[in-house]
Amino acid sequence: MSDEERQPPLSEEPLPQQDGEANQQEAPLEETPLTASQTDAADEGAHPAGGERDVAPLPEDALPPASWLEGETVFVTPPPADAVPAPEGESEAAPTAAEEAMSATEALDEALPATPAADEAAQVEAVSPSEPAETRQEASQPSAEPEEASPPEETTAVDAGRTLIVATTEADEAPPAQESSPTQEAAAVVRAPVPPPPPLDTPPEVTHVPLDEHGFPIATEPSDVPTLGTTPPTTLQPQASAYQAPSEPPSPPRSQPPRWSSQPPRPPFWRRSLGCALRAFLVLAFFLIVAGAGLAAFGVYKYYSIASTLPNVDDLKARAAHFETTRILDRNGDVLYEILDPHAGRRTYVTLDQISPYMVAATLATEDKNFYEHPGIDIWAIARAFWQNYTTGEVVSGASTITQQLARALLLSPDERGQRTYRRKLREAILAMEITRRYSKDEILELYLNEIYYGNLAYGVEAAAETYFHTTADKLTLAQAAFLAGLPQAPAVYDPYTNRDVAMQRYRQVLGLLYQTSQEQGCIQVSNSVHPICVTAADVQQALAEMEAYDFPPPEVPIRFPHWVNYIRSLLEERYDPQTIYRSGFTVYTTLDPNLQTRAQEIVQQQVHALSAKHVTDGALVAIRPTTGEILAMVGSADFYNEAIHGQVNMALAPRQPGSSIKPLTYVAAFEKGWTPATLIWDVPSEFPPSGNPDDPRPPYKPVNYDGRFHGPVTVRTALANSYNIPAVKTLQFVGIYDDPNTPQKDGLVGMAERLGITTLTRDDYGLSLTLGGGEVKLLELTGAYAVFANGGKRVPPVAITRIVDYQGNTVYEYTPPPGEQVLRPEHAYLITSILSDNQARAPEFGLHSVLNLPFPAAAKTGTTNDFRDNWTMGYTPDLAVGVWVGNADNSPMVNSSGLTGAAPIWAQFMQYAENYLTHGNPTPFNRPAG
Repeated sequence: MSDEERQPPLSEEPLPQQDGEANQQEAPLEETPLTASQTDAADEGAHPAGGERDVAPLPEDALPPASWLEGETVFVTPPPADAVPAPEGESEAAPTAAEEAMSATEALDEALPATPAADEAAQVEAVSPSEPAETRQEASQPSAEPEEASPPEETTAVDAGRTLIVATTEADEAPPAQESSPTQEAAAVVRAPVPPPPPLDTPPEVTHVPLDEHGFPIATEPSDVPTLGTTPPTTLQPQASAYQAPSEPPSPPRSQPPRWSSQPPRPPFWRRSLGCALRAFLVLAFFLIVAGAGLAAFGVYKYYSIASTLPNVDDLKARAAHFETTRILDRNGDVLYEILDPHAGRRTYVTLDQISPYMVAATLATEDKNFYEHPGIDIWAIARAFWQNYTTGEVVSGASTITQQLARALLLSPDERGQRTYRRKLREAILAMEITRRYSKDEILELYLNEIYYGNLAYGVEAAAETYFHTTADKLTLAQAAFLAGLPQAPAVYDPYTNRDVAMQRYRQVLGLLYQTSQEQGCIQVSNSVHPICVTAADVQQALAEMEAYDFPPPEVPIRFPHWVNYIRSLLEERYDPQTIYRSGFTVYTTLDPNLQTRAQEIVQQQVHALSAKHVTDGALVAIRPTTGEILAMVGSADFYNEAIHGQVNMALAPRQPGSSIKPLTYVAAFEKGWTPATLIWDVPSEFPPSGNPDDPRPPYKPVNYDGRFHGPVTVRTALANSYNIPAVKTLQFVGIYDDPNTPQKDGLVGMAERLGITTLTRDDYGLSLTLGGGEVKLLELTGAYAVFANGGKRVPPVAITRIVDYQGNTVYEYTPPPGEQVLRPEHAYLITSILSDNQARAPEFGLHSVLNLPFPAAAKTGTTNDFRDNWTMGYTPDLAVGVWVGNADNSPMVNSSGLTGAAPIWAQFMQYAENYLTHGNPTPFNRPAG
């Protein structure tokens, strides 16, 4: 194989460096071809670092001519061919000498300057390590052509951390190149002044030179190792060992894969895909970990940043003892009621061991069944509430723990308590966790049971036990504890004195929670009892029977206008939580006129008493100013404290069937569709499909008039003024019960009622009897609907609270009367007013001198339901709209008591007093609009 075939192209990358060449910088000089002996010496490798090696003096024939020995020089020359081999015992040093010769040769080649002649004479050839020694020897033969010598020059070459100083003489004094055999070893490296060569017959002296860990000689005296710039010793120290022929032929060099070998085969596709997926997963996991760490750090930062702005929870007990009374005033500024007893007689602090375990168990089951496990907030309850609220589209479930309720009640400001924002919930949650961290569960539970409001001026469980059951907190039974546990959520709503049915419904719910929690947890563990509380189905039935037979004693603190006060409390609870209302020192200004309220209460009581023979026990009245919506009077019952007539029930807010008093809403809807008061309707025996749909398979509906007669063709004015039923049903059939889907306006009777402020007609199965009172409405809302007629078709919602001021005098709420919404055209509203105030038109049915005929212009409409269960009279002037209901709270029938005989006398008497009071004897006439 030729040289060109053996060596790779010069443009390819160089072969990897061998050991010992890592620190050798490649000199930009032309290399001199090496002899075969030099090449063989280089193949032997470098001597091991550290330890000592044997160095033999050079034979006389191996020394260069004397003409080379000038000055301070270092020579690397091959030994003569006939040199005497080294002793047999020193053959071990031969690889070390070869390594030294190879390093010195490479250093000398890099140190010698290149000349043009030398460049032409020899080229550096790269020989593969796997080629035989003979090939390398042929490649290392020197050129036979003479070279022009270059001028003397001193060069420094670095090889493996050792410095060689090379001094050259004149080119004409250079010794001729000598051929070396494969058995010759590399020459020694000498750094010293060169003395005259020793006689050849002098046996070589072997000197052992110690080496350091890097392979450098260790000098024993400073003069033995000359350095640059110093004068070397005058005697020559032998520094190299003699060579000897190897006993075995040199081993072939290690084979290395050629650098131009082919690339390894690509792995299969599944392995590459798996690798890509693994790398993608690792990258994703890395980013998720980083993102999670970032979110955690941000959460910790936000937690402490918010916590630093919160009230100090260390003075929780100090705050618990401080509160101020909320007062309710009438429109004149007089106090109607202080929600908290001025003497704080309804608060008695008791320790946890003085509270019945049943009370603790009922409270935990109702408010926070995981109280002993969570850190102040219940994550699962929050998730459940979020999901329920999200799926229903409205707030149907909460997630506040007992600790959160305590934090909200004692540490948040009144304004913040009423906010329904995520920021308030977050601050409340942080406070709850801080309270849990600093207080024990028993301390938190004890504070809660002593601070929570149970209604009727009872703060804390001890006051509640005394108020509702005339007992102490440690003697509460399971039934009593379950009832009290249900009150704090909404004390005004679940007040057993005013809403017994609603309170009992809440009581059943609490009993169910008690039983469910007991079954789930295997009895309820409480900290103030060594025995758990186990509630069985039999216990639930017994408790339910006990409470249904119990009569709650009336509250001992008298309340002025109690129905009105309770209504104001319910409105406050819609805006604020109970703790804010009962502890913040609010001053609540209301629209109630005490003079009108007092007179209305007296008139209702007198008239109901006068009708007692007809089994009339109760009555209610509402008076509203049409232009502002202000409620000037509200009487909820004839006697608030009379349990026999269920006097605590506010019948002004209770849904009842309105009878014919809803007919004006049907007729005004007909006016919007083109009818007029002169439109004729046939009052004759008629049959109708119950739902108004001709395809209704049910038996036909056959209405009759109140007087049992038929009046033939009548006008709308006559039909409405005399409250004929058959024409009203025909009018509803024309109008429609529900809205026409093809029209944007709510034009059916249900839609008209909603436009006028009635919210209780929510069923989807009303029939034509709806115009005769087949649905249920509230007296307050129906009075507001009549106020729209009085206000020319403009609706202003009823209002009871005008302003709320906190204990510092800051106004936290103020009512601004709105301009009102024009829900009816003024001419249509006036048509209704014209008919209802027409005494001549209603004469056939009511007579010319009925109680509806007042000395000033007033519109009125009566209503009576089947079996005389409800009597209504609704009416208005431009200054006041008044509605009256008479009946029995238990829905028992009266005896021959109609709207004209039962409710109308109350309406007429109060209307005359109120009109004279409001207008000072100058009633305002109805204004007819243009058109």
